[in-house]
Amino acid sequence: MALSRRHFLASGLAAAAAPAFGAQPSRNIGEVRIDVDTATVPVRVSGATPDLQALALTAFRAHGRYRLVSSGQAFDLKFSAAGANQVRVEITRGSAGTLVHAETVAGSTPRQALLKAADVAVVKTNGLGLRGFFTARLAFVSRRAGRGEIYTSDLFLGEARQITRDNAHVLSPRWSPDGSRVIYTSYFRSNAPDVFVSNVSSGARETLISFRGTNSGARFSPSGQQIAVVMTGEGSSEIYVTNAQGRQPSRKTRSDAVKSSPCWSPDGSQLVFAMEPGPQLYQMPAAGGSPRRLALNLGTYAAEPDWSRTDRNKIACTVRVGRQYQIGVFDLAKGAGKVASKASFDGVEPTWLADGRHLVYTARDRTSSVLCVLDTETGNSTRLGTPDSAALQACVWTPGI
Repeated sequence: MALSRRHFLASGLAAAAAPAFGAQPSRNIGEVRIDVDTATVPVRVSGATPDLQALALTAFRAHGRYRLVSSGQAFDLKFSAAGANQVRVEITRGSAGTLVHAETVAGSTPRQALLKAADVAVVKTNGLGLRGFFTARLAFVSRRAGRGEIYTSDLFLGEARQITRDNAHVLSPRWSPDGSRVIYTSYFRSNAPDVFVSNVSSGARETLISFRGTNSGARFSPSGQQIAVVMTGEGSSEIYVTNAQGRQPSRKTRSDAVKSSPCWSPDGSQLVFAMEPGPQLYQMPAAGGSPRRLALNLGTYAAEPDWSRTDRNKIACTVRVGRQYQIGVFDLAKGAGKVASKASFDGVEPTWLADGRHLVYTARDRTSSVLCVLDTETGNSTRLGTPDSAALQACVWTPGI
């Protein structure tokens, strides 16, 4: 079976636990950071405690707009504890130390308070009108408990919680718009995939979509009132839209071509998905209509689309460049795509962060997979978590986005 076909089917149905890779030498992903020179804001970051210092430095190292310095800073960013689950951030300008902004923020934990305070600093100092993204939550697949299960965590894989115990092949976790649930595909009930939803707080699992054939790749609409899903009950794989309870399926596509990974536009009016041959990306009205191919012009392979909710003109996807997979970004306004990542390993499964510039993706070599943050403007890529934090198939949720 061809490499492109195997990877495409993995994104829609089954093979995510045994991913396909390009024919390149194996390397230790956990040690890599890719840097490309670009215009940055030099900042000096300090925390009043070792924990605050370490997390603040980790956060700003992952942000492509900033460069950490010990002198010659444009801004000093100082973080200190201000009570239970509260952090104060003080921002001063240059060597003169002129106060720019000071604010105390609260979080559900000290760690969350620090990340919220760091987002305040980003908003006040980036100079480009970017939102902060450090308070993002992740849902992802990890094998830390043996067989792959779904976990949630903060952006830097801290405070991770296991939310499934299916003891079965699970894939494609996706948040509900309010962050209270995760919808995902699992082989829990049978040898064919069905769609389940788990409550993030309680871990309670509910079968959501279990029609005849396979049911996979489900995503809630931005309103939470509908679900896009791939089903094969009528023979070929087709895109359907159901209500929020997984009922009343309405078929949206009609062809024999393999389809995968439906994703909603930010306003819920459009769908983008991958379809063979290739595959390539196609866009169509969510209410139904003729699919239109998106002219990425990035080769013969494009899959796993994710539509930015902040910059509505941007769709990220996985593309193939030579023998490797990289992260591509298609600009709807310009009608053109670009290869955004510059990795020597496979980069797949992109999911946008809140600023519409950075995203999280899976970096994979022959032996391991880790999550990374990618700055799509510069190509800079930073690993998340520790070297043993194996994870894949992440999805981002940000409060208020």
